Amino acid sequence: MKKAIYNLYGTEGCYLCELAEALCVQLINNDNYQYVDIIDDTKLVELYSTSIPVLEHLPTNLALYWPFDLQQLQEFICGTN
Repeated sequence: MKKAIYNLYGTEGCYLCELAEALCVQLINNDNYQYVDIIDDTKLVELYSTSIPVLEHLPTNLALYWPFDLQQLQEFICGTN
């Protein structure tokens, strides 16, 4: 199984996280990203609780913070590949 190269950080019930995920599925293959609920990790809550949704490119640790649109997401993906 291929390891995800992007993490989308969010939490259950977060409307903006749902919007971000809807954008991600348009441009990122499901095998290349995973949704990570920050509520399960104290460190992630400290890092992202006020800024979710956040898309992180794992190999470079670059992050795209909300708000972003489809074009900004595409530019981020192109810049990390």
